[in-house]
Amino acid sequence: MGRFVARRLLQMIPVFIGTTLLIFLMVYSLPGDPIKAMFGSKAADPATVAKLKHEYGLDQPLIKQYWDYISGLLQGDFGQSFTGRPVSDLLADAFPVTIRLALFAFAIELVFGIGLGVLTGLRRGKILDQVVLIFTLIVVSIPVFVLGNMAQFLIGVKWKLVAPTVRDSEDISQLILPAVVLALLSLAYVTRLTRTTVAENLRADYIRTAVAKGLPRRRVVGVHLMRNSLIPVVTFLGTDLGMLMGGAIVTEGIFNVPGVGNTLYQAVNTSEGPTVVGVVTVLVLIYLVSSLVVDLLYAVLDPRIRYA
Repeated sequence: MGRFVARRLLQMIPVFIGTTLLIFLMVYSLPGDPIKAMFGSKAADPATVAKLKHEYGLDQPLIKQYWDYISGLLQGDFGQSFTGRPVSDLLADAFPVTIRLALFAFAIELVFGIGLGVLTGLRRGKILDQVVLIFTLIVVSIPVFVLGNMAQFLIGVKWKLVAPTVRDSEDISQLILPAVVLALLSLAYVTRLTRTTVAENLRADYIRTAVAKGLPRRRVVGVHLMRNSLIPVVTFLGTDLGMLMGGAIVTEGIFNVPGVGNTLYQAVNTSEGPTVVGVVTVLVLIYLVSSLVVDLLYAVLDPRIRYA
């Protein structure tokens, strides 16, 4: 196991360098001058523009800029935004909010997605199965921005069940509605994936053998069936945590959540390259760590899997 973890950690290095280099080149190759954009409609003094470009290293080749960024990153320095504020401070303000929102959404899809998937898989073809399939198909078919605006208007404005926008991100109750909206799409996928794997494994030989031995149904379902059925679900959930954080841009914009999504959206609009690269770098790290945790969970779910 230790050798496997070490190998995976070494594999993360080229993946991390490749993804961050690609994002870095894409962001800094976009048309437009971010320094001139800082002055708005006012005419920028060429000497001031040249000085600022030199200060931020924008007069260097892209590869040199990337090397300086990685060198600073190894020392915990994410660079400085064009407003003069350290990017690490922006991340420290935004990421805790998005992490709370993403974990809330993740818990919703984990509990309800797997729960509904198991129920419908065990009752395939019954009324509950048909209702859940129709519901998940509707959720998958509706874009997130439509779903978010509908939920905000009906639940927050018309029925006044919850606050329509987030005024205090520390208040968990105000994150319920955006978390549900953020989780719904993934919840639909988890439900359908769990249903399919449970229904398939119910017909497997090892389940028939467990039933023939006279094992209690709770043990057959809870131990033998669930362990094998959850392997593809865990794979999806492991990468989905990063997707929830990166995909919160629309949801945070609709519900005015001051998290990573809003920060990233504003940074893209104002050509804030350091902020965009800093946010994406942290998201890449989250994806890599999630993938490693998923691989390690395989051995827990299926004892036949061994990492040499």
